[in-house]
Amino acid sequence: MNGLLRVLLGTLAKVGDLTVIDSKGKRTRFGDGTGKPISLRFNTPSAERAVALNPVLKLGECYMDGRVDMVEGDVYDLIMLAHLNAGREMVPVFWMKALDKVRMAERRIHQLNTRVRALGNVQRHYDLSADLYRLFLDPDMQYSCAYFPTPQTSLSMAQLLKKRHIAAKLMLKEGMEVLDIGCGWGGMGLYLARVAGAHVEGVTLSEEQLAVALRRAEAEGLTPPAQVDRGSAAFRLQDYRDIDRSFDRIVSVGMFEHVGISHYDEFFGRCARMLRPDGTMLLHSIGRAEPPGATNPFLQRYIFPGGYIPALSEVMRAVEKAGLFVTDIEVLRLHYAETLRAWRKAFMARRDEARALYDEAFCRMWEFYLAGSEASFREGSMVVFQIQVAHRGDAVPITRDYIAAAEAQLESLECRHGIPGPAWPEDWPDFPMSLAC
Repeated sequence: MNGLLRVLLGTLAKVGDLTVIDSKGKRTRFGDGTGKPISLRFNTPSAERAVALNPVLKLGECYMDGRVDMVEGDVYDLIMLAHLNAGREMVPVFWMKALDKVRMAERRIHQLNTRVRALGNVQRHYDLSADLYRLFLDPDMQYSCAYFPTPQTSLSMAQLLKKRHIAAKLMLKEGMEVLDIGCGWGGMGLYLARVAGAHVEGVTLSEEQLAVALRRAEAEGLTPPAQVDRGSAAFRLQDYRDIDRSFDRIVSVGMFEHVGISHYDEFFGRCARMLRPDGTMLLHSIGRAEPPGATNPFLQRYIFPGGYIPALSEVMRAVEKAGLFVTDIEVLRLHYAETLRAWRKAFMARRDEARALYDEAFCRMWEFYLAGSEASFREGSMVVFQIQVAHRGDAVPITRDYIAAAEAQLESLECRHGIPGPAWPEDWPDFPMSLAC
């Protein structure tokens, strides 16, 4: 076995039962023998060297291209073992610490998301076939953290509860104009239009997502011009920085992670100008429950180019600079771990279909991405922030009781509009608006 790899694994794997088979077929065991047995095989000497020198990037790459295989257990088990041993200190040897410093120094370069670069970054991930996302997302195609009252809550219900929770914090009234920044496949905007009677404008940089959102709005009869007794939802391909009008409410779910730290002042400054004097904004974003860091290099290169998960301190500085008033912050902790668990299991159950759409390397890449992400939310430092901001401190009630009251009202409106409750079937082929509660 490569000498540096032996040092790395000997340092990292103090607890657990890890067996490594090197490229010559020799087995070496690490850990104290406790827990689930995990075994992986290096198929080439170059893979041993690569992982030894830069494990945070190269383990995923070598697994993706078949130079590393799991023999016992799976990728999720392996990454969880690393978290079990290292906790939040993920740089156990000096060369990994040096690489971490380099990533911190370079992070603003990678996150320089001009309009052109932002468009290209979005296309890399979100313009993948919608058929891929349908393999593992809920029927409403919500690609962000769901809201799980219990781990037993179904993914479909948890995503419905997430939309309800966000809508409650927006304190919507019929006829309000809402901007949805990063509207995805339209699920959030369609919910606000159908259930709350809002007039929603959703913007995205993904042509694939836009096409789906437009079809859904037309199928649900929510395209403008709006009927008197209901809301509307219009979607378009546009950078939020090019919007030149104001709104009663602004919502952004799962988009802020792509803004980049160099553009936070621009983001909140633009939102402050677009939000009317008595308006409210709700930002739903992944965050880190630790000081500022750098993007995981595997995710940076293969999954979310230009992306960054901020510390709350980095977000607050930009909010304050924009002159906005923070009226509520909620930290969702294990909710995304449960969401990713559901996605990962669904993806693995339909892995053959994903391979038919792309190839084996792509499936391995996504398996590593989903497993690593789940582990980072379950045992690492990743959380989700829901940050409510306004221009004035009295824009929302002074206690949080209004959120539960609004959720109860929204649940009643969901039933009135045919959105099902807890009996919602998990395998329903399309968003089942026609079912009664």
